[in-house]
Amino acid sequence: MGPFSLTGQPNAMGGREVGGLANQLAAHMDFAPEHVDRVRRFWNAPRMAITEGLKAVQMFEAIERGEIKALWVMATNPVVSLPRAGAAREALAKLDLFVVSENVVASDIVNAGAHVLLPAAAWGEKDGTVTNSERRISRQRAFLPLPGEAQPDWWIVSEVAKRLGFADAFAYRSAADVFREHAALSGFENEGRRDFDIGALAELDEEAFDTFDPVQWPAPAGESARDRRFFASGGFYTVDGRARFIAPDQPALNACNERTVSVCVSTPRAVRDQWHTMTRTGMSPRLGAHISEPFGRSPPRRCANGGSDRRRLRAGDDRLRQRCGENRSERRSATRLALRSDPLE
Repeated sequence: MGPFSLTGQPNAMGGREVGGLANQLAAHMDFAPEHVDRVRRFWNAPRMAITEGLKAVQMFEAIERGEIKALWVMATNPVVSLPRAGAAREALAKLDLFVVSENVVASDIVNAGAHVLLPAAAWGEKDGTVTNSERRISRQRAFLPLPGEAQPDWWIVSEVAKRLGFADAFAYRSAADVFREHAALSGFENEGRRDFDIGALAELDEEAFDTFDPVQWPAPAGESARDRRFFASGGFYTVDGRARFIAPDQPALNACNERTVSVCVSTPRAVRDQWHTMTRTGMSPRLGAHISEPFGRSPPRRCANGGSDRRRLRAGDDRLRQRCGENRSERRSATRLALRSDPLE
């Protein structure tokens, strides 16, 4: 991860630090009662959420059931990245209010029927921080001016919050204001009990924020910033300071059961020169040149006739033409399914 990451999510580590998942609060806290109480007091927020939210798939299922009436999509494209993308698109049509923050005028998510389109800053126009996989926080400085009415996400959220009556809580003037509050929360009642602590950065002024060198956390208040290796001498973040080993259950298919469906189609990240949903690589002719058409794979038992077979996709009229053969590079039998937009007769 880092500023030149090709994964499509170069600040995943930083997103978790600020509570960017449905089962997290900010600063690596969760929904344990003491954590909820701590964040409530820090933010003076009497109406704090006290339970986990819905993760992306469950959220769209709730929209489909009519349990969620309004949605604001920011920095993601669920009609491309979610499973059952067609069902996700249909669910969006049921919303009473569908808001999208986007840096282009047309995309899959915008074209899904957004009621309100907010002009967001793109990556090279944003100012803030990113965190790489070794816990090192680096400054990200904009190298392009904001075009037209585009604004960074923190500014857009703050302006909406002010119009909803929360001006005092969202009186940020810069990305540095947001960062200082983030750093202060990480150190609030920490005392070495939580791993994420950048309290030493909570008092940075604008100039110091703009020029500070990359810092590895933890960086508690009152200590000089230094690189440190976690758990080299023990001291895990548990009640007794000892590590916990967890034996996970054997992974199993969730929704795809052969008793109810005959063919299961998934979209793994298996294309050699592409990554993620091809958000950063899909426009390169060179990276797309090594395959002539989209394809799928199925196990050998799906290819019992030793030649070609046809199957109808359950959700539409497109068909798959199967070509059976051996994938020598993987040294196991496989089936390549050439995707066709016109029905095969």
